Amino acid sequence: MSTYAYRQAAGIRQALLDHRELALIDVREEADFATAHPLFAVNLPLSKLELEVRRRIPRFTTPLTVYDNGEGLAEIAVERLRSWGYQDVALLAEGLAGWRRSGGELFQDVNSASKAFGELVESVRHTPSLSAQEVQALIDSRQEVVIVDARRFDEYQTMSIPGSISVPGGELALRVESLTPSPQTPVIVNCAGRTRSIIGTQSLINAGVPNPVHALRNGTIGWTLAGQTLAHQQQRQYDPSARASGARAAEVAHLAERAGVAVIDEATLQRWLQQSDRTTFLFDVRSPEEYAAGHYPGSLSAPGGQLVQETDHFASVRGARIVLLDDDGIRAAITGSWLAQMGWETARLSALSTSQLSERGVPAAEVPPGPQAEEISPTQLAQQLEEPGTVVLDFTTSANFVARHIPGAWWLTRSQLRQALEAIPPAQRYVVTCGSSLLARYAVPEVAALTGKPVQLLTGGTLAWIAAGLPLAHGDSGLAVERRDRYRRPYEGTDNSAEAMQAYLEWEYGLVDQLARDGTHGFRVL
Repeated sequence: MSTYAYRQAAGIRQALLDHRELALIDVREEADFATAHPLFAVNLPLSKLELEVRRRIPRFTTPLTVYDNGEGLAEIAVERLRSWGYQDVALLAEGLAGWRRSGGELFQDVNSASKAFGELVESVRHTPSLSAQEVQALIDSRQEVVIVDARRFDEYQTMSIPGSISVPGGELALRVESLTPSPQTPVIVNCAGRTRSIIGTQSLINAGVPNPVHALRNGTIGWTLAGQTLAHQQQRQYDPSARASGARAAEVAHLAERAGVAVIDEATLQRWLQQSDRTTFLFDVRSPEEYAAGHYPGSLSAPGGQLVQETDHFASVRGARIVLLDDDGIRAAITGSWLAQMGWETARLSALSTSQLSERGVPAAEVPPGPQAEEISPTQLAQQLEEPGTVVLDFTTSANFVARHIPGAWWLTRSQLRQALEAIPPAQRYVVTCGSSLLARYAVPEVAALTGKPVQLLTGGTLAWIAAGLPLAHGDSGLAVERRDRYRRPYEGTDNSAEAMQAYLEWEYGLVDQLARDGTHGFRVL
């Protein structure tokens, strides 16, 4: 019988106020996490804990507090975390209900801390913005105007403001000069909702860009609610060779210094990385393409705009130290200026030469050792499926499953394994897969224990099945459990209801008041 340590909600709030390191981990699926969670909780679903935990919580002695909402997932997570070497793992007393009962504020959605910070920035700095109608009038006037989309390129491709160009937020201060014909050209910054528009606009203002800069108020949501038409599948991107002036670099360096971002050398970095009592995250804030072409050994790719937008996803230990690097002196400084204002101890690595960016590609995730499993090749599985008795279980994301899967396969998550197996017809044997079979391997003993039947692992996963040219099925038939693995964001995609979009905006407007009630955020705005 396991014994568990418990932490009280009040103690965690005090640790946050004291800037002590901690990770408050919600192990529910993302859609459940998005309904209610503490401000600095990070979502690490039990179903894929193995794949993410070492990247997001790299130090084994970090105090971890795990919770759910009574589903029984947290206890399993504690056992696993201990078995992988984490030494200080406790349950949140009474789980989410305990946090609520203690008077702790609960937030909705995802990346809530970053979004709340964005709203605080706007409220303090009065970040200028224009409505969708005003931006449309500007476009219609035939006046020269530059509209930059601060989201990831794939989000821009899904839907965008007509005539806009993709410049993810961390790139704006570096690239905008090359896009504006004159210092008088108006610049409009948009995202899908509010946060990246606000932070992007304020970044350019803080960087001393002379142009008149405005956020598109409420982003593509505001544009849609105004009854205006969005463009789709646009391909316009900034020139990757474009650079800002020396004057801009000096302005941004001064901004970072004012925010409290330290400048350190390699020797200091190495000393920090070796500290056993402190977590240091090392992030490369350039584009993913630049990172893959050559990066500093041991650094992780975290494009600057997304790092500010999704800080909880990249740096899941509140109170940790964050070191940023680039090769231009602007992107790390501007990103760092925001992280420092968000209460992180932040530094940037002094000028790096190309020769120091010696590691290529994207390093494989560090994961706990997987269990032994009997494997089956795609062609063997195809033959086996010609006879009755074999059931394929697919542990990929539900979006991947709907896009393509092995005909007859069932989709499920490990956290809902028991419920899923009750819904799936019984089998003589099971074959488990996911995209690569990396995650599926961990499910082998779990499926075997619950069914008492032989379980095989598909070698190379569904990607190997596809590579073998074997047939695929598409669509949502075969979902054994409800799709809770991803929260449906009201600002993503093109088929959201006006009510959902309006409700999302109302939620964002209320975040500043929520921050005040929470009282643990440690944010300041320059």
